Amino acid sequence: MPTTRKLTFAAVASIAAGVGAAHVVVAAQNPAPLMIVYKSPSCGCCTAWVNHVRQAGFRVVVHDTVDVQPVKARLGVPATLTSCHTARVGRYLIEGHVPADVIQRLLREKPAVAGLAVPGMPIGSPGMEGGRPEPFDVVSFEKQGKTAIYARR
Repeated sequence: MPTTRKLTFAAVASIAAGVGAAHVVVAAQNPAPLMIVYKSPSCGCCTAWVNHVRQAGFRVVVHDTVDVQPVKARLGVPATLTSCHTARVGRYLIEGHVPADVIQRLLREKPAVAGLAVPGMPIGSPGMEGGRPEPFDVVSFEKQGKTAIYARR
């Protein structure tokens, strides 16, 4: 079906559902951000995190990789901030169990950083639910190594 027909059909369907056609056109012009995730094929918490960001509206392509460390090194994730999976979204790196709403904030604000990380695997972070949640920091990092707390949970 040509794109124009898809948009027209979507607009008619959304009007019938009580949503304005302008919302459909805006959504079609601004597709959900694409996220590329590198993770171990056997990691359950990584899969749970991928589901978390998908539910938040990200389009996700997963690359199951037996050894993720060379990918982290090639992309420039600081060794002190590593976790179990690494992602790219836009021009940013996302390391570990960063909450989707914090990633959305990053994409809105567009700070001059290389990315965000949740070092380790804190209980209660997305993908690490269960047990007694512990507070954790989302850390921003620059290519030169400078870090700062971007969010606290």
